[in-house]
Amino acid sequence: MQAHFPPGDSGSNRLDHSSSSYLRSARHQPVHWHPWGEEAFARARAEEKPILLDIGAVWCHWCHVMDRESYEDAETAAIVNKHFVAVKVDRDERPDVDSRYQAAVQAISGQGGWPLTAFLTPDGHPYFGGTYFPHDERYGRPGFPRVLETMAQVWKDRREEALESASSVMAAVEHSETFTGPTAELSLGVVDKIAGAMLSQFDARNGGFGSQPKFPQPAALDLLLEMAMNRDNEQARDAFLTTLEKMGCGGTYDHLAGGFHRYSVDERWLVPHFEKMLYDNTELLRNYVHGFQSYVRQDFKSVANHIMFWLDSNMTDRLRGGFYASQDADYGLDDDGDYFTWTLDEARAVLGPDELKAASVYYDIGELGDMHHNPAKNVLHVKMTREQAAVLVGVSVEQFNQLLASARSKMIAARAQRPMPFIDRTLYTGWNAMAITAYFEAGRVLRNPAAINFALLTLRRLLAEAWSGADLLNHVIAYSDQLAGEETQKIPGTLDDYAFTVHACLDGWFASGRMEFYRAAITLADAMIARFYDSTAGAFNDTASTGGTLGALTAKRKPLQDSPTPAGNPTAASALLRLEALSNLSEYRKIAETTLTSFAGIVEHLGLYAGSYGLALERLLLDPVQVVIVGSGAEAARLEALAVARYSVNKTVMRIGPFRVTPGGIPEALAQMLLNVPAPEGKDVWAIVCRGRTCLPPITDAEELLKALEEN
Repeated sequence: MQAHFPPGDSGSNRLDHSSSSYLRSARHQPVHWHPWGEEAFARARAEEKPILLDIGAVWCHWCHVMDRESYEDAETAAIVNKHFVAVKVDRDERPDVDSRYQAAVQAISGQGGWPLTAFLTPDGHPYFGGTYFPHDERYGRPGFPRVLETMAQVWKDRREEALESASSVMAAVEHSETFTGPTAELSLGVVDKIAGAMLSQFDARNGGFGSQPKFPQPAALDLLLEMAMNRDNEQARDAFLTTLEKMGCGGTYDHLAGGFHRYSVDERWLVPHFEKMLYDNTELLRNYVHGFQSYVRQDFKSVANHIMFWLDSNMTDRLRGGFYASQDADYGLDDDGDYFTWTLDEARAVLGPDELKAASVYYDIGELGDMHHNPAKNVLHVKMTREQAAVLVGVSVEQFNQLLASARSKMIAARAQRPMPFIDRTLYTGWNAMAITAYFEAGRVLRNPAAINFALLTLRRLLAEAWSGADLLNHVIAYSDQLAGEETQKIPGTLDDYAFTVHACLDGWFASGRMEFYRAAITLADAMIARFYDSTAGAFNDTASTGGTLGALTAKRKPLQDSPTPAGNPTAASALLRLEALSNLSEYRKIAETTLTSFAGIVEHLGLYAGSYGLALERLLLDPVQVVIVGSGAEAARLEALAVARYSVNKTVMRIGPFRVTPGGIPEALAQMLLNVPAPEGKDVWAIVCRGRTCLPPITDAEELLKALEEN
């Protein structure tokens, strides 16, 4: 493909027709940015210039800092435009590009993150890179103009050295996630080792794992809950419960509007990085739902409902369906969480004396706050129970709850008057599929039909707008800014998009009984295998087998680590195992087993980042338990609620009408089992419990159902 301008032309900023919120935020900059694509590489090759690659996200504070300091500075932009072809990438829009260059920069500098700044050969191979570079020399880092001039000089005078470095970095990228190692037997012992590694990092005092900074680890938490519930592991139980308790009380949790910020800068979950990500909140929603269904903890139920309140209020398209991608941390670069934090004077200005006393005691609002840049700013967090706070305030618990509810309502209203940080309304396929699954689970466990209905609405939109109906699934359902959407090339879905969508379709079938979702799951699973599965070496690549031809996209990657979302390979394996239990298609189980075997020799060393692998292995090695509630009405709802209690990764619960228990009305494997179980005479509602391929006789009594589930 020929460049659109001749060599030497000053070019222009070419982001005007991008739909990505992050790219559009840079379209006014004097840097002559290109989006990722053949045009940029063609120009670099034609002009024999290196490529300056910037990867960031609209929610990333330091990305905006670097934009303002360097890329909006005319003199710095002139250096970039003179010596480089500049390419800007949205890591949410192009996770395939981001993952490879993150591996490259980690190989070069020992750390990654955003903004990611890399210097590439015209073929896209990195010869130097880092993350944030300040414009002036500070933080022990060279100023960015000097870095630019140095890298340009290296390319001009030491090109062979740069090419040799790029070659070795590409080799590191290609091997960064192959995870080849000695073969090992698949056994529950592997899961025990993964859980043991997690527990060795558990912070018993503050919850969570490791020290600062502290990120939520949803897949790890679910694996520990699985160990607690089904293997009576007390350490795992304590780690799960303590972490959910501490996170729910900390400042990473938004006590006013709900939802969790991305991570904590300290070990106590006190001061967060204030951006909120969809995927963090939907996976944590599942953790709290699983905690409630297993331990009947009302505080966990409250947090789960509060997460959904924030999502419903701010992060969803209520009319058409869909979950938005993220909310920024700040509304301006001079702000550091000011939207979310409070001075005592700010609280005093909107609250009455009694409300202020209750809120300041419970949320720890004082003259001296928690933020380094402004010590008067408080991050709301909870240090005591409501009963303890009521004693300090000098009122009854009932009166205290009334005062706190009134104070919270007024503080939410006052906060709404502040400039709200930007919400990226892009609908990403994989993240929406994760949200759909979370809402189905929450709706069933918390008895919230509205959550189930919204999940169904979103699933239908995903399948209508992102899926071809056959093998093609796009990475984006819809963009936040549709001004240039028609001119934006559709980005093919990654392994994550397919795998999470298969799960969402299965959950849609379990929630609704509609076979259209089951059939979609089968079609998408077959497409996932055809496009991503490596039938020679085993396991799934993250991009289609045809692969990418630009830059580091030529490197194959088989994702195994949960960071930050559940990894593609164990997620795909779990999806296939769920499908095999419903379809009797043994090929699904064979591929899932081969995939998990591919990593068995190395996975125990990943510990905290192997939660989804451990859960997938539990699915493989333990017989599936399927509970079918036949009938409708209050009694059916009661049996369903009993069946749902206690989290177990290999248990599924479904409620269907008697008319559906027919060939073609339910999946094939279920039909084979259930059609051999005669309906009880004179009963409109009954339950069938199946373990593996064997079903118990129909159960009509709640106590009998509980007994059957305990024995299974």
